[in-house]
Amino acid sequence: MNRNEVCKQDMNPKIDKTIFWPSLLFIVSATLLLVIYRDTAGPFVEEMMAAITYRLDWAFEFLTIGLFIILIWLMVGRYGRVKLGGVDDQPEFSRFSWGGMLFCASMGTSIMFWSIVEPLYYYTGPPFRIEGGSTEAAEYAVSYGLFHWGISAWALYALPAVVMAYSFYVRKDPSLRISAACRGVLGKHADGLLGKVIDILVIWSMIGGLGTSLGLGVPMVSAVIGNIFGIEPSLWLNIAIIIVWTFIFSSSAYFGLYKGIRRLSDWNVYMALGLALFVIVVGPTLFILSYFTNSLGLMIDNFMRMSLYTDPISQGGFPQAWTVFYWAWFAATAPFIGIFVARISKGRSIRELVFNILMWGSLGSWLYFGVFGSYSMNLELSGEVALTELLTEQSEQAVIVAVLNSLPLSLFVSIFFVILGFIFLATSLDSASYVIASVATKELKGNAEPARWHRLLWGVVLSALAISLTIVGGLGVVQTSSVFVSVPILIMYILLSMSLIKWLKQDAHKHVYVSSSGQENRNNIV
Repeated sequence: MNRNEVCKQDMNPKIDKTIFWPSLLFIVSATLLLVIYRDTAGPFVEEMMAAITYRLDWAFEFLTIGLFIILIWLMVGRYGRVKLGGVDDQPEFSRFSWGGMLFCASMGTSIMFWSIVEPLYYYTGPPFRIEGGSTEAAEYAVSYGLFHWGISAWALYALPAVVMAYSFYVRKDPSLRISAACRGVLGKHADGLLGKVIDILVIWSMIGGLGTSLGLGVPMVSAVIGNIFGIEPSLWLNIAIIIVWTFIFSSSAYFGLYKGIRRLSDWNVYMALGLALFVIVVGPTLFILSYFTNSLGLMIDNFMRMSLYTDPISQGGFPQAWTVFYWAWFAATAPFIGIFVARISKGRSIRELVFNILMWGSLGSWLYFGVFGSYSMNLELSGEVALTELLTEQSEQAVIVAVLNSLPLSLFVSIFFVILGFIFLATSLDSASYVIASVATKELKGNAEPARWHRLLWGVVLSALAISLTIVGGLGVVQTSSVFVSVPILIMYILLSMSLIKWLKQDAHKHVYVSSSGQENRNNIV
């Protein structure tokens, strides 16, 4: 099929009204209720979130370790060479574009924000009953960031991606839905009420992911723009930023995977690498390299301790407030990431898919934490800029502005940072609108994409909700409430794992395998 035929197919896929309308009504209704009752909903949501993180800390930590073990088994075991597609299916994107899309869709502006701010929190409030502000606390400051945004986080994203890709390209299920990926266990119920509920929850988790990205990205970019032009961040500036973002990601989603999302992700990666290299060169180069090396070694040495740390005796709350919350947040957004990564992974082997998700994701996150986390800690430890005081007395956004102002060519760097922030979030939002449209489409055969009007519609809906929630101050409530989805998603992970294992065994006689030389053949597992 040539590209022109793909474009013609673009208008053919029809919406699934049993997913589209309930999802739209549920999202609008839930958002309105949270906005109307935000004064009472806020404390209730926070209380429920605390209950989840403190009572299910063991479940989320065992889940993450368990997924990592399953992924290692898939990667090194006999099913690693199973091709996600037929004999003639080839990868649609270069390895660079593929890796860039899967990283940019997942991280958004979150990595820009937390790579600077998060190590300061760990320095003042460290784990393991370490004294805040001590030398030992400084050593753990970046290492815990590497842990939270490293292999464990990407394991939560990788498993749904593998199962979705297997369902879509090997089992030839024409729908890009998590319910379809659970069909191995659910059977006919995947097309019934249970399947619809699963898909609606997945769409709600994407709305929460949007809330998180906007909740971090808009104030951060607004603060930097305010610093550049000497103006105070305001509600109208925030709305203007959302409108510009809407134009960027809607245009990207409109042009689709090939002309829009891929190109935007490529630019994103080049700019992100450029900014990181600039800081390494003009900053305290040797300190950054040495500190990152030490932090990485400390993280690897304490990986299992960090992974299963619940602090049940002293109950300091560190693992619940950070590790468990992150695992719940990543788990809630994982179905969305899994669907998108699956869609762009045709022709890859299971081993290649797992390895590249873990590698690209972890290396990208480690680069930003290693560079910006080390740089901000150097400013704090050297006394050049009292970042922890700014964090306590002003805001997280003030810390980011101070870090940017401390760099040479600070005006140029700040402008570059704003542009990168716009593109980083746009790559997440265009992927989100694309995936929501995919979930609410009946069938996507071959290289067909959701209809353009459908992709644009969800872009408009997402933006309208974001502006409304920004005006009334309800963005944080929606952001936190989305993490509730992570509780039923604990069960979803079990269903996905069981479905994949069942399918791999059932389909062993008809798999296409990729040899080490890259050639495809059938039934040649050694």
